[in-house]
Amino acid sequence: MNPITVAAVQFNHRPGDKTYNLGRVEALTAEAKARGVELIAFPEMCLTGYWHVRNLSAEACRQLAEPIQGGRSTDTLLELARRHEMTIGAGLIERGDDGRLFNSYVVAMPDGQIAVHRKLHCFISEHLESGDEYTVFEIPQGATVGVLICYDNNIVENVRMNALLGAEILLAPHQTGGCNSPSPHCMGVIDPKLWEQRESNPEAIEAEFRGPKGREWLRRWLPARAHDNGLFLIFSNGVGIDDDEVRTGNAMILGPYGETLAETWKAADEMVVARLDPSLQASCTGRRWLKSRRPELYRPLTERTGIEQDTRIVRFAK
Repeated sequence: MNPITVAAVQFNHRPGDKTYNLGRVEALTAEAKARGVELIAFPEMCLTGYWHVRNLSAEACRQLAEPIQGGRSTDTLLELARRHEMTIGAGLIERGDDGRLFNSYVVAMPDGQIAVHRKLHCFISEHLESGDEYTVFEIPQGATVGVLICYDNNIVENVRMNALLGAEILLAPHQTGGCNSPSPHCMGVIDPKLWEQRESNPEAIEAEFRGPKGREWLRRWLPARAHDNGLFLIFSNGVGIDDDEVRTGNAMILGPYGETLAETWKAADEMVVARLDPSLQASCTGRRWLKSRRPELYRPLTERTGIEQDTRIVRFAK
């Protein structure tokens, strides 16, 4: 892996308004170029909008979806990648060649290559399916990158598989924080009035973003994903009103010891930037632990126990 300057972005998308959302991506990418960024990660489904999709009909989902090859969003990302000599990742609803719909993340590279990850644990809509492959690839800037979308990162085996497949940097695009979770000690809703009053009273909304509904919840588990696998982790997220919830942003970049290289808790569209030093990775704790694995002990991990359920059932269980 070469040294590389990366950015994690949080922004408040507009549901179903691709023109606006692509405009924000274009503006923020130009800002990133001015700051020397070579790899930038935007949030999950930020081009199509996210939480409102749970209430859309199958036809409305199809209307919002795009093919990857030749799709408006992918073509725009590729043009931006070429113009700014940058690798750019952003999320949308993909319409596959067979007509199936996926919560997908497109990574456009300045040499014209693209990589696409289909969320492995999709729950936003019964009309979208889950992917069934890991996504690890080389970028022209000289790094091996993996992608896991939001809930994918909750399952520890997914992150470990990315490390075993050679990922050095993990893109972790989300739409999270401020969720009405069935787990009583996980997140919780935020009063939308606090977001509406963010300019006159920034302290109130930022206290929520920094507290157990946002940053404190993320800090319980996200750094462990980076540390235990020796990965640089780029966490991008929505921020602000997302249908009837408020996303907490908290864009951050973590190092291979789980340390924070950059972060924000501002209630606004924001970008955090860090320079990744590959010399930190070679002998970090997580990379050393990977060498100590005893795979012959882990065969039960590949066998069903009988407690497994569809992600939609688990996510929305009361």
